[in-house]
Parts: sequence; C-alpha cells; structure tokens
Amino acid sequence: MVSKDKDHGRIVSVPEDSRCLDSIRLNSLEQSFRQWADDSPRPDVRLSRSRIFIIFLLIRYTAAKLSEVLALNPLEDIDPHACTVVFHGMGPGRTDKTRKVQISGMLSREIQSVLSEPLFQNALPRPFDVDPGFVRRKFYERAKACGFPKEMGGPEMIRKGRAVELMQGNLPLPAVQEMLGHSTPNLTSAYVSFSADDIRQVTKLFIDREASRRTSARNSFFGKIQMIQRGDIQSRVTLTTVSGNSVSTVITNDSLDRLALKKGRLITAEVKAPWVILFSGEKKPQCSAENRFNGIIEQINKGRINTEYTIRIEDGTALCAIVSAESAGRLALDPGDRVWALFNCFAVVLHID
Repeated sequence: MVSKDKDHGRIVSVPEDSRCLDSIRLNSLEQSFRQWADDSPRPDVRLSRSRIFIIFLLIRYTAAKLSEVLALNPLEDIDPHACTVVFHGMGPGRTDKTRKVQISGMLSREIQSVLSEPLFQNALPRPFDVDPGFVRRKFYERAKACGFPKEMGGPEMIRKGRAVELMQGNLPLPAVQEMLGHSTPNLTSAYVSFSADDIRQVTKLFIDREASRRTSARNSFFGKIQMIQRGDIQSRVTLTTVSGNSVSTVITNDSLDRLALKKGRLITAEVKAPWVILFSGEKKPQCSAENRFNGIIEQINKGRINTEYTIRIEDGTALCAIVSAESAGRLALDPGDRVWALFNCFAVVLHID
C-alpha cells in the first residue's frame, strides 16, 4: 500500500506484507539495543555501545537518515531544554538547509544522561564520528538477535518503520513530511492556514502524547480552532485539521473559559472508539451526527462481545470504531468495504496539552 494525498504527494511506501517494522518490532529492537549497551563491564566497550545505541534512538524516533545522524555534533545540535534535534541536511527535496525535529522529554533526558558522562565527552572529540559500515553491522546484529532478517534492522528500514508508525498514529501527513525532511507543500486550505511553527507544535503535541500515553482514546485529530459559537450555557467549537477536515464539538462555557480557547489556537480533539458509529455504503447518511468521515475498512478484529474496526479515511487518518458483535453481524462489513464513520459533537473531548 502506498500512502498518498492528492495535494501532498507521496510520503512513504507501506508494504502490505511483513517487510516493514511495526511498533512491536521497533520496540523489540530497542529493548535488544538497551540490553546490549548495558551488558558490557568494560568502560571502553560500554562507551562504544552507548554511542551506537544513541544513534539507533535518534533514527528510531526522528526518522532521520544514518548520514544525518552521523553528521550531528550531539553536544551542540541536541537541545535538552527545547527537546529538539537540528539536522543539517542539504540537497534537492529538502525544506531547508537545516531542519529541527521534536523529540520527547523522556528521550532527551536519556540522551543527555549519556552525553554528560565524562568518559563520553573526553574520549571522543566528535562523538558520532563513526564508520557507517560499522554502525550498519551492529544494527544487523541486533536485528538477528531479535529473530528478524538482518536487513530489517538497517537504518533505512528503521526510518521507514518510524514514518509508518507516525502515520498510523495519525500524525498529520505534512508533519511527517517535515520530520523526514521531505519538501512540504503550501499548507493553505479554503478554511485555515498552518505555518511551519504550527506544524512543529502539532508534532510536539503528538510526540509528547506518544511518550506519556496518558489517554485511552484511540482517535486523535490535531488542528486549529476555526470558529467558536458561544451560547448561554454551552459553546460550539469547530477545528480544522492540517488535512482540511473539520471536527465540531460542544463544551460548556466554563470549559471554554478555563481552557482559554480562542480562534487560531492549536488543539487536540479526541473521540473514544465506542462513540464512533458506522454506516455502510458510499452515500452520505442523513443523520444528526455533525462529524462524518468517509473511508475504507482496513482491519476487523472480531470478539465474542465486541468487534473492532479500523477505518482509513481519505487523508490517511485511521479511525477506530467498536461495536457490539450483534451490530457487527448486521453490518456484515469486510476489509475493503467503504463506510461512513460518524460521531456527534458531544462525543469529542478537547485537550490543550
């Protein structure tokens, strides 16, 4: 499967077979690296392994190329306070000569704890001045230790796996493009304009939430408030996502004031899977649900009580819906079927993070 957007162009090729590292395999590879880095009693070997481990972490969580990571001066290019990494990329297809990628606070602290060790700083004038071939061999060794074909542990496969992971986690396509260093299109739609700073802020919201996993909601929309209609008791808030979709919610005026919401503010909207209703067919259903998204059934997990559906809507965002097994029987849906995913404005929860 090739993930595309008619306005944004291709971002990454997602194979339909298992020749792509999913989150489980990426995490397994990470744990293998952690154990390998900790297992050496000799300081010099531990230093060498820690360096390779940091290189892996940077590729795993920033989706950078191996050459970009090896060109870093981690003592200067990694900002522990802003939790960012600056890659000095050049060449056709780049957004700029340099790009800034957001990482989680947890990852930033882990990297800094290694970089702050005197042995690491004193022994290496340029900490990442490593032979690329040596790095690849170590990556292949860790893949084989996990039971994967060695090629699956290559830097390019880790980079691709991270890109797929971000897209499947519903990070907006332009944000994934910017993280990978691909040229990003003009992000102006008929409804709202997202600046480069907006895209970076959206990425920060996603990365922080991914690291902390503080919510059980499966469906997240990152966007900008386009309109607020204040009523006597409640207010209607409409946000537009980076992909141009609109999501509406109704909250109390007290919540509106407490969250200090205003037009133009970046925000996250979440909907729990049981609140998503499915209608089969291509024709838009006539109903009272304000939020309606057309997509294709990508995956079905059947249980004795409930059935879980994953729907991929037109901009590539994945929505999850959970219905009773009885309702699933009536729907009689199969992977590849086109459906409408609906939820009303009272099912949407806003987060300002």
